[in-house]
Amino acid sequence: MRIGRVLAALLAVPLTGLLPVGSAQADPDPNLTISQVVLDRTSVAVSGLNTYPINVTVKGGYSGEDTSVVLNVLLKRTGGTGPRDSIVSADLKLTAGTTQNGTWTGRLNVASTANGTFKVTGVMTGPYGAPDPGTPVDPTPYSGQTITVKGTNIPKITASVNPKVVPWDKPYSITWAVTNTATGKPYGTQIPIGLGVDTPCAEGGSPMYKTGTNGLITKSYTAYDGGAMNCAHIYADPYYIVGQWLFVAHPAIVSAVPSKTSAPVGTVVPVNGSVYRVGSCSVHLQRLYGASQWRTVSSASVRQSGRFTVNAQPSYKGLIPYRAYFPTCYNIVAGVSKTFYIRGT
Repeated sequence: MRIGRVLAALLAVPLTGLLPVGSAQADPDPNLTISQVVLDRTSVAVSGLNTYPINVTVKGGYSGEDTSVVLNVLLKRTGGTGPRDSIVSADLKLTAGTTQNGTWTGRLNVASTANGTFKVTGVMTGPYGAPDPGTPVDPTPYSGQTITVKGTNIPKITASVNPKVVPWDKPYSITWAVTNTATGKPYGTQIPIGLGVDTPCAEGGSPMYKTGTNGLITKSYTAYDGGAMNCAHIYADPYYIVGQWLFVAHPAIVSAVPSKTSAPVGTVVPVNGSVYRVGSCSVHLQRLYGASQWRTVSSASVRQSGRFTVNAQPSYKGLIPYRAYFPTCYNIVAGVSKTFYIRGT
C-alpha cells in the first residue's frame, strides 16, 4: 500500500473505524457442512480490555483430506452501537466423532467493543486469518443464535503524529494512546498492542509491543513508512478488540506555470502545473481580487501523473495575479503555488 496506492486505499478503508474481521475474499469451503451451532450464553457483560469466554459447540462434517481441520464461528452485528461489526470464535477443535461427522468445541472471546446484539451467520474452516495474513475461505452460511453484549468502559485507540504534518521523505513518530471512553483517560497498564505499517494493517500480523504504565507508546517511523498506512490493534483470540488506522498528513507541494505570460483580454490561457505525489484530487486556479481576496476562476482534476491543466482568461488589460490552490484531499494538506502573473492586453 505504498504512496502510489494511498488514495485508493483511503477510499476503501474506514480510517477511524474498524476493518472487517477477515480481509480476504474467497468462496466457502465446499467440503464443509454444518448441522448445528450452539453457544452456552445468550447474554454477557464485559468491561474494558477484558473478554468474556463463551463455550461454542459446532456439529457438522468435513469431507476434505485434513483430519485436523479447525473451525471458526462468525457472528455479525444486528443491533447496538459498539465499534465492532463482527466477532469470531477462536479455533474450534474436533472433540467427538470424526471429521466426516463430528463435534468441534472451543471458545468465543467476546470483547466490550461488541456492545450490542450479534447473530451467528456462518462457520468457516480455519485457522482464522488474523493475526496471520489472509483468511483462507469465506464462511459457510448458517443462521444461528443471537447473543446480547453489554459492553462498558469501551476502549479506543488514538494517535498523535509528530510533526502533525509530516514533510515528504522525512521520519516522524506517533504516540498511540489506549483510552477508556467512559473516563476519557488512558488505561494505566502495560497493554500488548500491535503496531503495523502497510500490509499488516489490512491483513494482520503487526509486530507486538507494550504500552507504558501510562497507557501510551511512542514509536518512531521511517520516511518510507510515511507513504503507507499506519495502524495499531489490540487483539483477542483470534481477532482484535479495537484498532486505529491512519495515513500521516503530508503538505501539498504545488507548482503552476502559464503557457503565456500575456494574452489579449478574453483569451483562454492554459496553466500547467503539478502536485507532488498526488492524483485524483481537485485543484483550483484562483485570481486575486482587490488586495487580498482570492477567488476560484477555473478548476480541474489532478491526473494520476500528478499533473493538471487549468484555464486562465484575462478579463482586463494589465498585470493580473493568479495562483493554483490545492484544497485538503485525503491526507494531503491544502497548499498553493507561487503567485504568477498574466498580462491582459
